[in-house]
Amino acid sequence: MSRSEFESLYDLSAEALLGFFVRRTGDPHTARDLWAETFAQAFAARRRFRGSTPLQAESWLYGIAYRQLAQYHRRGAIEQRALRRLATEPPALSAEDVERLQELAGLAQLGHDVGAAMSRLPTAQRDAVALRVIDELSYADIANRLNITPQAARVRVSRALSTLRAAVPTDRSTP
Repeated sequence: MSRSEFESLYDLSAEALLGFFVRRTGDPHTARDLWAETFAQAFAARRRFRGSTPLQAESWLYGIAYRQLAQYHRRGAIEQRALRRLATEPPALSAEDVERLQELAGLAQLGHDVGAAMSRLPTAQRDAVALRVIDELSYADIANRLNITPQAARVRVSRALSTLRAAVPTDRSTP
């Protein structure tokens, strides 16, 4: 991929990729860092890209983005502890930057859509998914709270999440 082709890929994908990271991390600061690292990695590897269409290039870029996100989740706890020990802070984003990134990611609308979809779930499923996702309880703990078996807790959570996935609009800008 030539430099000009990479610049075209950047122009095509930059905002959508930033929104992708904001939605998946919930943190504009982290999203900005992952976004920058993704483009840095893609630029460094651009000569190894073998696709021929803009869609293939965008898919390749999102492959790098998914790897960056997975790596972030693996190393996140270690880095956070190191930053606290060193008493360093990442560069600050202004309130306007944070608001713009949240708007770009559509977090307000996403929250509304998820809330509306949650309210339409059967009570048993809504309670189970809230205990699992919001309270981060294990299936055994959910089972104890709801007086059901752990298997039944898994089924309720699974059904609820499937219903939510189908009810909440997905981001059509990411491959």
